[in-house]
Amino acid sequence: MNANDELIPVTVTVLGRNYKLKAARSQEAALRKAAETIDAQAKMYGKSYVGRDNQDLLAMAALGQATELIKIQENLKFKDSELIKKMEEIDSALDNYLHPIQNSL
Repeated sequence: MNANDELIPVTVTVLGRNYKLKAARSQEAALRKAAETIDAQAKMYGKSYVGRDNQDLLAMAALGQATELIKIQENLKFKDSELIKKMEEIDSALDNYLHPIQNSL
C-alpha cells in the first residue's frame, strides 16, 4: 500500500459541526478545501435566507457546487471534442502531405 493511499482520520467542520472521516492521505487537502467551500457557501446562504435551518443551507450549497461541477464537466467535454476534431484535421493534413511522398518511394 502506498503511503498516499493510507487512510487517515480527518476532522472537518461545516456550519459549526465536526465531521470525523477517514480519507486517503492524498485526498486530505482536497477534502478540507471542499469542507471549507461548502461551509462558506452555506454561511453565505444563511445570510441571504435568514431563518432557514442548516439542512436547507447545506442542500443549497451542495446544489450550487454540483451545478458548478456539471458546468465544468460539460465545458471539458466540449474542449475534448474540439481537440479530437483538430487532431483529425492534422492527421488528414499529414496523410495528404505524406501520401505523395510514400507513392514516389
